[in-house]
Amino acid sequence: MAMTPSNMLLLGTKAPDFSLTDTISDTVLSLNKLKGDKGTVIMFICNHCPFVIHVNSELVDMANAYAEKGIGFIAISSNDAINYPQDSPEKMKIHAHTENYPFPYLYDETQEVAKAYDAACTPDFYIFDDNLKLVYRGQLDNSRPDNGQPLTGKDLRQALDCLIVGEENTKTQKPSIGCNIKWKT
Repeated sequence: MAMTPSNMLLLGTKAPDFSLTDTISDTVLSLNKLKGDKGTVIMFICNHCPFVIHVNSELVDMANAYAEKGIGFIAISSNDAINYPQDSPEKMKIHAHTENYPFPYLYDETQEVAKAYDAACTPDFYIFDDNLKLVYRGQLDNSRPDNGQPLTGKDLRQALDCLIVGEENTKTQKPSIGCNIKWKT
């Protein structure tokens, strides 16, 4: 397993806009259509990465729990589907249904969205406020495949809870760790 850390985009950065195909509904969806009333979580994930597989259940639980609190969740895969066919849009759709994703799973075929967000790994997490300003970037929690740490989502949950009540998140934001995004050559 590769262990690539996320790049730590500058807090306060405005979320780059995008319109991408949702592999679940086969429709083009935009950030403005998907953003939450109170905030938005944008996750760069993929089907085959062991780090993402490890956190899938927590992503589903968290998205279900925070949707009613005004938080939108958006998953994006930017992997090169030619060289990594397990991450093709067709397989993304199957994967999303198997995992019961309650959020759209968008395909970034050109990889322009991943580059705009300076995404580096899967999973890579970003939280934006209601004005689409970055308030958190980094890890879900300290759990990794085979490290024995419990999967809790505590870092992301802490940031979301602060956002919802309008408090500054003073906890240290640690980079996420995962497989590198599979860039086209």
